[in-house]
Amino acid sequence: MKLNAPVLDIDALISDPSITVIVCTGAGGVGKTTTAAALALRAAEQGRDVCVLTIDPAKRLAQAMGLSVLDNTPRKVDGVSGPGGKGSLHAMMLDMKRTFDEVVEGHADPDRAQAILDNPFYQALSSSFAGTQEYMAMEKLGQLRARASDEGTWDLIIVDTPPSRSALDFLDAPERLGSFLDGRFIRILTAPARGAGRGIGKIAAFSFGLFTSVLNKILGSQVLADVGSFVAAIDTTFGGFRERADATYKLLQDDGTAFIVIAAPERDALREAAFFVERLKTDEMPLAGLVLNRVQEDSELDLSAEQATASAAKLERLDGNRRLTASLLRLHAARQLICLRQLHLAERFTAAHPGVAATTVPALPEDVHDLAGLRAIGELLARKPELKSRSK
Repeated sequence: MKLNAPVLDIDALISDPSITVIVCTGAGGVGKTTTAAALALRAAEQGRDVCVLTIDPAKRLAQAMGLSVLDNTPRKVDGVSGPGGKGSLHAMMLDMKRTFDEVVEGHADPDRAQAILDNPFYQALSSSFAGTQEYMAMEKLGQLRARASDEGTWDLIIVDTPPSRSALDFLDAPERLGSFLDGRFIRILTAPARGAGRGIGKIAAFSFGLFTSVLNKILGSQVLADVGSFVAAIDTTFGGFRERADATYKLLQDDGTAFIVIAAPERDALREAAFFVERLKTDEMPLAGLVLNRVQEDSELDLSAEQATASAAKLERLDGNRRLTASLLRLHAARQLICLRQLHLAERFTAAHPGVAATTVPALPEDVHDLAGLRAIGELLARKPELKSRSK
């Protein structure tokens, strides 16, 4: 597929020492995780020290990198290096619950931390609250970036964003979770503790008693008790959450960060990609470009879908023994129609976003199962002949 768009030069991006964070984002099911891993491998083999943070990868991806386990701790991928032995690759998978626990343990004294970890409301919040996975992905990115700065561990971190319903959830979740924790309901629950020992505390406690008597009927006394205990224990901890989320958000806006939007040549995926491109522009976040994944490549035959279909029909009428040839012609016609449909959708995107650089990756016959497969995808990502650069 040839797109009338600026060319996304992947090798120039990953070899640029000023780029320290690459965020791969897009709708679910478009190949973000595999793309992130392939970029990380290619960058490492060009001499960079890379850590790739994946979100809920298929088990085969850990196997592809030769790892028996992929968890919340960065693990070195053996046998990966660049020219002169420079370069390395570490990989990890976000454990949302464990990351939340680490934040609590790192920002509360041991007794308070244990009280929070044991609280049923906290356990539900850290495991299934909407937006928690996206928030913790940003939290983990902040942790990795701080470690890289302090220890010189990595000079490039590549992030695979969570498989959310919407790609925008990655940017919106910290604000939503912060708003919940700083919201009116939480402030009401903490008011009696904050005002205790003062006259206003007695008034607040009395009002709180009336309020909780109503909530007891709605939520049940045990649920409300768990929430109250959680809030009392974490009251001094969550301010740090909000501050770190804000700091990571600023990191995403930094010139050293580059966003790559991943999309498939499908209507919904490209619509999601368009939303994200506009959001990045609004929030002044640096967009490197678009990777159009799983593209059906044009056939080398100079034969249109209409010509192939007409020829197949003619063969079937004239000679029943040529059904195999007719079937191949119909298969060619079907592939050409897919190419035309994908090209039409892609051109609508590039017309609406003329400044967005792009590259394409063809649909492959099988999944990646080893480093060689990831390396092959990296080569496809970096190739340039498939795009016709638009003059600026």
